[in-house]
Amino acid sequence: MSKPTIVLVHGAWADGSSWDLVTAPLQEQGYTVLVPPNPLRGVASDAASISSFVAQRTTGPVVVVGHSYGGFVISNAEFSNDVRALVYVDGFIPDEGEFVFQLLGGSGSALDVPDPTSVLDLIAYPGSPEGDLEAYLKPETVHRYFAQDLPDQDRGLVAARQRPITLSANTAPSGPPSWSDRPVWAVVGTEDLVIPPAVLRSMAERAGATITEVAASHVSMVSHPEAAIAAITAAAAVAQPAEMS
Repeated sequence: MSKPTIVLVHGAWADGSSWDLVTAPLQEQGYTVLVPPNPLRGVASDAASISSFVAQRTTGPVVVVGHSYGGFVISNAEFSNDVRALVYVDGFIPDEGEFVFQLLGGSGSALDVPDPTSVLDLIAYPGSPEGDLEAYLKPETVHRYFAQDLPDQDRGLVAARQRPITLSANTAPSGPPSWSDRPVWAVVGTEDLVIPPAVLRSMAERAGATITEVAASHVSMVSHPEAAIAAITAAAAVAQPAEMS
């Protein structure tokens, strides 16, 4: 019987390549790893997209992993009992009714500022609901706050190829949490300036997570992938059928 499938869900301003340094080592260990696109359009639609992907692309036990806003998405996804464990890497672990901007409010996050255009570039997008905009990180925001522990060249690549998230995705309330009846692991970057470590710890403790801390930025899975890999393999060990243990 095969090992659990690992599904890695990226966050805002990223794509599947943000998981490359986690994906390859897990594949070398014999795991099937899938890295679906997270649309970044809104909590309900993004969660539905990930739910559908997991239901149709996986069989047997699954571990689902979310980074940053990807954590918000997997918390809102409707999973079958095949999803045995959840892992959050510098990720939101919201409870019902909470939303991104609320969780960051008063936290000291680099994104919790009076004028969002000081850290974000906001642009209109075709077909948007009235008043909605797409948000990109300003290059200096990437360099100073988002990925400050990466080499300068890598930070430049992150800034150049980022995918935008809608503002409305950050104001939509969370639904009943998928983590309420599953074992949870959480990686907390102690140098995270986007979701401050105190916020990450509080959410993880509330969810009953097994917590690992790493001296890393918001993109710890890039700067310190070994922490994410260790949490994922620990979750996978629990997710394996009894005869595999």
